[in-house]
Amino acid sequence: MNLLFSIDDHYFQQIKTTLWSIKQNSAPQQQYDVYVLQHPALSSNQELDQFCRQLQMRYFPIVIEDAQLFAQAPTSKRYPLTIYYRLLAHNYLPTNIQRILYLDADILCINDFSQFYQLDFQNNLYAAAIHSGLTDLTSVFNKVRLDTYESEGYYNSGVLLMNLAAIRQTVTSQDIFQTINNLGKFFLLPDQDILNYLYGKQILTVPDELYNYDTRKKLIYETTSGGQYNLPWVIQHTVFLHYCGKDKPWQHTYKSNFRELYLHYQHQAQQITP
Repeated sequence: MNLLFSIDDHYFQQIKTTLWSIKQNSAPQQQYDVYVLQHPALSSNQELDQFCRQLQMRYFPIVIEDAQLFAQAPTSKRYPLTIYYRLLAHNYLPTNIQRILYLDADILCINDFSQFYQLDFQNNLYAAAIHSGLTDLTSVFNKVRLDTYESEGYYNSGVLLMNLAAIRQTVTSQDIFQTINNLGKFFLLPDQDILNYLYGKQILTVPDELYNYDTRKKLIYETTSGGQYNLPWVIQHTVFLHYCGKDKPWQHTYKSNFRELYLHYQHQAQQITP
């Protein structure tokens, strides 16, 4: 299986936790190739390579050499340039790769995802989840803001299964840069807004309670499911926990859900030594 990340040095420890959680919840014989988009090159590349070797994964750093790439795109402390790189990942990945799973580095894998990885794209470019809530107000707001009325909703790009064969024929840097020039000042979640605006109608919807569980919304999941998606159900069925938002479970100030589970995997990952 091919895994894709896009990080800077600030997320070195977090990507190790994500990778360890994947390894712990995979079949022993499952092999992984890990690609990490980066600019500049991570100072921890050698250590990350050694960590992947310990997990019997192959590590492939992909350094974006063009310093002007996305130079006009809006950024902030929370949204650095690296968030955009996934949009053009197909330009930098080996051409023989037909599909790859992009993951944010604030994600835990708590069950096997091989079935999800082999999903039939049904001629779509991507497979992703929509974070639903008690109302559809957020979805309506985003559809108005981005003029994406024909899309099913607003997709979260933190877990993004990519149909690279189709993406190479459809997704262009020209379209992406033009969108940034035209709409960049209106972006709230920059890379995610671009994805939804340009390609929202070509994304296969997958259930977020399984493949992109927003840990902030534990009570909402339980309420809207009539109690079905409770903690035992999540532990048994959910594949990816996504620690969305500003507050993160590795921070001492984090007060939200599933912190203990994250710290458990983080502790185990820290015990891996070359």
